[in-house]
Amino acid sequence: MPDALGNMVSGTVLAFDFGTRRIGVAIGELELQMAHPLTTIDQAMTKPRFEKIAELIKTWQPVLLVVGLSVHADGTEHEITQLCRRFARRLEGRFDIPVAMADERYTTVIARSALEEAGVTGRKKQRPMLDQIAAQHILQIYFDLSHAAS
Repeated sequence: MPDALGNMVSGTVLAFDFGTRRIGVAIGELELQMAHPLTTIDQAMTKPRFEKIAELIKTWQPVLLVVGLSVHADGTEHEITQLCRRFARRLEGRFDIPVAMADERYTTVIARSALEEAGVTGRKKQRPMLDQIAAQHILQIYFDLSHAAS
């Protein structure tokens, strides 16, 4: 629901940690401003990816989608940056839901560290959860920055 300035103040948000092989997905509520890992779409082909995303959108009815924008540590863009932007445009075009971009620098490193702290060690054990936890951090960054701006 938009406020007097047109900003959404309630509703579900889905966030995506885009990768060429996997896409991590997180969920949160605008009112609570808390992100939680949801799932990982382990599929490299575009059609099945968007079918899974369509199922998530149908189930969760988000009012906003957030896509992590992959950039180098110094903020410069690289080849994945353009793929992230393209993915965001496709989401908005297919689902007619507003899409925001959020800086995703270090989110995978933070996610890996969080998993190690939880006792999940080794890349093979971390792989099923890593991308969704990175998406959780992307969404939490978005919430924290949008809250600070208001």
